[in-house]
Amino acid sequence: MAAAAILDLDPTHERAGRVLEDIVRLEQMIFPEHASPARSLRDELKRRNFGLVYSTPGAGGEEVAGYAVYTCNTSLCATIIELAVRESCRRQGHGEALLRAAVERCRGRRVQRVILHVDPARTAAVALYRKAGFQVDATVEGYYAPQRDAYRMFMDLQ
Repeated sequence: MAAAAILDLDPTHERAGRVLEDIVRLEQMIFPEHASPARSLRDELKRRNFGLVYSTPGAGGEEVAGYAVYTCNTSLCATIIELAVRESCRRQGHGEALLRAAVERCRGRRVQRVILHVDPARTAAVALYRKAGFQVDATVEGYYAPQRDAYRMFMDLQ
């Protein structure tokens, strides 16, 4: 894989609108049950505790290969809300790079623990999180929908 470029989404940058639209399309393909319009993400990006990193296939790539959304709720805990990689870009290191970048952004804010929720049926995602050092804390019944649970996973940053 050519080195993925990991970038923070700056809502004031001239390309931000196009990048955000690409992220929303990607989110709708990967998580069709979600309804997260670009406007909602634009509003969230204005908050100090919210962050979005994205990757491109290479140094000058125009297409978004993947993204991670996180929020630093308190000085004690941050949450990775979403991490997704375009199907054609999977198994190329984008997910690992995005996860590492999101965790490092949280570490930079002196957060002590990062949590996330993942569908146990998404075995590749669970394996990625475990490889990065996340541990399953609990199974949350009905997290996504009735009969659709989630693992709550965490990583301590101390």
